[in-house]
Amino acid sequence: MKEFELKYGCNPNQKPSKIYMEDGNELPIEILNGRPGYINFLDAFNSWQLVRDLKEALGLPCATSFKHVSPTSAALGLPMSDKLKKACFVDDIEGLDESPLALAYARARGTDRMSSFGDWIALSDKCDVTTAKIIAREVSDGVIAPDFDDEALEILKGKKKGAYNVIKIDPDFVPAPIEKKQVFGITFEQGRNNFEINKELLSEIVTENKNLPESAVRDLIISLITLKYTQSNSVCFAVGGQAIGVGAGQQSRIHCTRLAGQKADNWHLRQSDKVLNLPFRDDLKRADRDNCIDLYISDTDSEDVLAEGKWQYYFTEKPAEFTKEEKRAYLDSISGVSVGSDAFFPFGDNVERAAKSGVTYIAQPGGSIRDDNVIETCNNHGMVMAFTKMRLFHH
Repeated sequence: MKEFELKYGCNPNQKPSKIYMEDGNELPIEILNGRPGYINFLDAFNSWQLVRDLKEALGLPCATSFKHVSPTSAALGLPMSDKLKKACFVDDIEGLDESPLALAYARARGTDRMSSFGDWIALSDKCDVTTAKIIAREVSDGVIAPDFDDEALEILKGKKKGAYNVIKIDPDFVPAPIEKKQVFGITFEQGRNNFEINKELLSEIVTENKNLPESAVRDLIISLITLKYTQSNSVCFAVGGQAIGVGAGQQSRIHCTRLAGQKADNWHLRQSDKVLNLPFRDDLKRADRDNCIDLYISDTDSEDVLAEGKWQYYFTEKPAEFTKEEKRAYLDSISGVSVGSDAFFPFGDNVERAAKSGVTYIAQPGGSIRDDNVIETCNNHGMVMAFTKMRLFHH
């Protein structure tokens, strides 16, 4: 297939629309099911690059959940605790522990479930039945992977009344070193961002604390590779082999950090006993549970699910309030979180906000005229910070 005609572009009025290879070669994909659209393909090709890079860097099966050309999370196929399985709504999936790829997607989808509603999925490895079963019961637009088991493909074809988008990509495809795009009829050309992110990038530690364990190296690599394919400005929190909070597309660095930190906090709070033991009604839909949990752990919106006449919609009995003080105490017990930034932190306020979400390790390019202030702020919190000297803007 040398070109594929799309229903329309970013919006229904943008016609005609298609994808094709400028050099006239075959497209490096097979559309196994559905009819992906313009934004679907943007998500598919960006998300595939992320999991490809992550697999090459860390050698484990991985997955990502994408929405509007930015990841909500990316994760490695590592074992999950019972609490994490329950928080990710996968504690009932048979064979989960035997499928690293399914573990990876369960983590990625479960990180920021509200943002992942209607996501695009990328898998680093051949999609197996267990992974397909998780995908089958979540609301998503499509999936890209290097291959699919026959049974897994049949499961996926059953989604959306047979219209679910399934793309198989050639894992050996290497794009041209020069890339182009047009804006307002003007062509932009640049070298492709083939920069390799690995542990050597973290060798310049500028803080007094220089203890960077292998687990933190892994998480910082996950954070930085995630940022490489996130709309800038962006900041990413990671821990335990997965991204847990992505702040994307903000004009201010501190707003990126606050957004990512809030999402990371929500991920932690979802695993608290108070949330895991909420008495949900059996007939409550999964998306409603997600919305309810998000409101319940909010400092400002919890009354929207706890007020008389409202809690009955979600619960079999009224749960106790999750107080601001209880949540702060829970979050204060967390440490060992990693954070990456796609450009330098211009002020120490980013470090102060990161500290409230249990951050111990930071990787950022450095190069600000206030680097001394940022380093001092890290030292005041006993953090480890590495200067990567590499900006990772993505637009």
